[in-house]
Amino acid sequence: MAMSEAALPRFRRLADGRARGGRVILLGTAFTIGMLLIIPSLFVLAISLTGESYIEFPPSSLSLRWYRAFFEDPQWMQSALLSLRIALGATVAATVIGTMAALAFVRGTLPGGEIIRVVSLSPLIVPSIVTAVGMYMIFAPLGLVGNYFGFVIAHTILAVPYVVLVMTASLEGVEMDIELAALSCGASRTRAFFEIILPNILPGAISSAVFAFLSSFDEVTIAIFLSSVRQQTLPSKLFENINYTLTPVIAAASAVVMLLSLGLMLLVVVLNRSLTGRVEKKLG
Repeated sequence: MAMSEAALPRFRRLADGRARGGRVILLGTAFTIGMLLIIPSLFVLAISLTGESYIEFPPSSLSLRWYRAFFEDPQWMQSALLSLRIALGATVAATVIGTMAALAFVRGTLPGGEIIRVVSLSPLIVPSIVTAVGMYMIFAPLGLVGNYFGFVIAHTILAVPYVVLVMTASLEGVEMDIELAALSCGASRTRAFFEIILPNILPGAISSAVFAFLSSFDEVTIAIFLSSVRQQTLPSKLFENINYTLTPVIAAASAVVMLLSLGLMLLVVVLNRSLTGRVEKKLG
């Protein structure tokens, strides 16, 4: 039965009210979850600003003394620089390997390609402690424990799945007809990739590289197994100090890592918007 014209405005008001109620519930749930994720970081940031020699919340006095202690301590700086070098090396390696793998999965016809894709994502599924023990058993006889290249190899293995996931989604969003048109005009596959595909997937490549960097820089479980007395990453040193010398410098170091991660994510957002705008402008 058709709805009468008199009942139609009432039905619309009822539908609009339900829609607004659903949006309020959704926004409230998202806000609650966001606050639960953010509040612990705010606690750490507040504790790092204490002027006392012990951890307290709320801080009775405010000071930057623990940030100075962090940046002036050669051991903390050595660990931070080592983590930075490892993360940069793992980022480059994982981005190249993950992009090539994603190309093979999306554009290629590999026998058992789906199985290979699942295996490439296994570091995200297997518990990190199991991966750490396995890597230690393999790396120790090869002399890669406490070794820079051992760290880079291990962190690359952990970072590749993030790149594969992001780049696979990026490549699936690029029409294959564009690539085929370039090939039909005489371009080689290499030239077609760098001049046609890469500009379109560059935002995804930047995002995947940042995810790879953060997954390496923040990794602690494998770092504990592969660290040595002289080669200790920042997360490993943080974990050690939590157990033995609990001072607010730990909060300062954690805050530095947190702010670095936040800065990189904001940079990704800005760069992706800029690159997406340029691509849309060229296509338009």
